[in-house]
Amino acid sequence: MSRRLRILLWHVHGSWTTSFVQGRHDYLLPTLPEGGPWGGGRCGRPWTHAEEVPVPDLASTDVDVVVLQRPEEYELATDWLGRRPGRDVPAVYVEHNTPRAGIPDTRHPLADLDDTGSITIAHVTHFNDLMWDNAGQPTTVIEHGVVDPGHRYTGDLARAAVVVNEPVRRGRVTGTDLLPRLAEVAPLDVYGMGLDGIEAATGLGPNRLTPRGALDLDELHASMARRRAYVHPVRWTSLGLSLIEAMHLGMPVVVLASTEAARAIPPGAGVLATSVADLVGGLRLVMNDRGYADAIGRQAREVALERYGLGRFLDDWDELLFATARASAGMTTGVSR
Repeated sequence: MSRRLRILLWHVHGSWTTSFVQGRHDYLLPTLPEGGPWGGGRCGRPWTHAEEVPVPDLASTDVDVVVLQRPEEYELATDWLGRRPGRDVPAVYVEHNTPRAGIPDTRHPLADLDDTGSITIAHVTHFNDLMWDNAGQPTTVIEHGVVDPGHRYTGDLARAAVVVNEPVRRGRVTGTDLLPRLAEVAPLDVYGMGLDGIEAATGLGPNRLTPRGALDLDELHASMARRRAYVHPVRWTSLGLSLIEAMHLGMPVVVLASTEAARAIPPGAGVLATSVADLVGGLRLVMNDRGYADAIGRQAREVALERYGLGRFLDDWDELLFATARASAGMTTGVSR
């Protein structure tokens, strides 16, 4: 099967969706007059193959595969298409997140939905696949892939970059409590959404921490690449796309060794530690030794291009999408020919 598919999905995670819609298919994003989390369409993103479709038009729209990313989308797709994902129209479910509570016995929400058929759960990391109780649903792992921003690292500013959303609200999850220790070694520039109050939460003044806010992707990459190091202090996450982007930029990365980090950062491609003292020591070495910083940054980029390249990501998704469409060939509604 080599034809273009018509894929219904929602814009949930901007960086992941940016990579996903680089493929050769037609991507349909629902829109509602009020926008919001269920009807925001492209949200202003310049995605060439992504078509905004008003919700009232979906019932008469050909859809080959539905890509679900949140439990609520299952019922929305059923109501809006008039077809049940996994039964009447092929579907896969992308799980972006680690389980939040009751670990390691957390049951995946897809398993508790009615009449889903055999929808494959596509986890974005092997750690997620391991930690969720998938409750008999078929699973696969399609690791992240990002659009290569190029080797842009200069490191001319003796500062460290941190990219995190809502570090005050999320606290220990994002490793916000570790920032004061790291700031002893290098001033921190923090990028992301929801940074209000981070100075008070960390006790760091403007000479040790500067909130930079949420920048557009190209501006973010340009700013990150000037910092001497990228720091990833997150305790509990799937695998931050900003970390993979930093590796693509050729930045030396200093990473807390939790969740999928041990797979993402092989020896020589960055500083990886569970000991905060070792993490601080690694950052100090990167800050003081430009040759070391350049070397592990180059290695990080090589690893990122091989493991988290866009081509591999799109090939893996094509394999799953076509297999899903083929396995569901008996469905008689909503599959364009």
